[in-house]
Amino acid sequence: MEREPSERLSVVVHSRRLDGPDVVVLDLRRPDGGALPPAAPGAHLDVHLPGGLIRQYSLAGDSADRNRYVLGVLRAPDSRGGSAAVHAHLHEGAGLEVSPPRDAFPLVDRGGRALLLAGGIGITPLLAMARLLAAEGRPFELHYSVRERARLAFLPDLDALGASVHLHVDGEGAPLDLAGLAHGRGARDDVYVCGPPGFIDGTTETLIRLGWPAGAVHTERFTREQPGREGSFTVEAKRSGVRCAVREGQSIAQALAEAGVPVSLSCESGVCGTCLTPVVAGVPEHRDDYQTDAEKAANSMVTICCSGSRTDLLVLDL
Repeated sequence: MEREPSERLSVVVHSRRLDGPDVVVLDLRRPDGGALPPAAPGAHLDVHLPGGLIRQYSLAGDSADRNRYVLGVLRAPDSRGGSAAVHAHLHEGAGLEVSPPRDAFPLVDRGGRALLLAGGIGITPLLAMARLLAAEGRPFELHYSVRERARLAFLPDLDALGASVHLHVDGEGAPLDLAGLAHGRGARDDVYVCGPPGFIDGTTETLIRLGWPAGAVHTERFTREQPGREGSFTVEAKRSGVRCAVREGQSIAQALAEAGVPVSLSCESGVCGTCLTPVVAGVPEHRDDYQTDAEKAANSMVTICCSGSRTDLLVLDL
């Protein structure tokens, strides 16, 4: 798996609006009004924020519109600086840098129906998918679940998609009927799930238990819920000639940085792949949501922001 180029694009906040109490919607454009690199539905941007922070946010806009990138950013109560910085600093007219779009959550077309299941802010990439599916006349259903009606975002955009959109508000009307969706599954149908970790895990586990093939269930995670950290082992940066201990509660990246080895980090939660590093020797304990099961089984790469080691010594190509 190759890393994406480190190119950055300069953009400005053309407009900004609050969508509910905790979501800000940003319309980003080039300062000269020119075309932006294409972005497939499901793609995300690396957004470079004040203080050197880098965070990933899914694109919610029309993928056919090359003039703007649209983001919806939830202000998380436990923000480590990312969403808090977006809400505090990215006002209309503000300039910032983003990396070109990366698509780790692609739409597939097997000739069947697409079921898009969003929990909370997970609506952002699924809205972009729904726009394309509607434009191409492909069958789909978008189910959007929130705890409170006030937290529904992008309502005008959803209204434009018509009867294919189904809203599920806790305590109002019918809840999301996973059993019904599984019962009506076509052989070529695919389901896409995005939202908080609990929503993703509960939804995917239920669908698979109800007979939905795991290979037809696609997920996108924004963060991991407290990624595991394996301590009490030694990591060696082979090219740098550095060995250091990884303490309990410490990540490999933190240990290497303390020892003076440069490391590249972005999400720091095992979802973006920025810190993916070749393994020279040893067996990593994978804790990420970036690599596929097959890639993890190969044990040739490891995400050093959140993973650990099954062996006493882990040697990396750094």
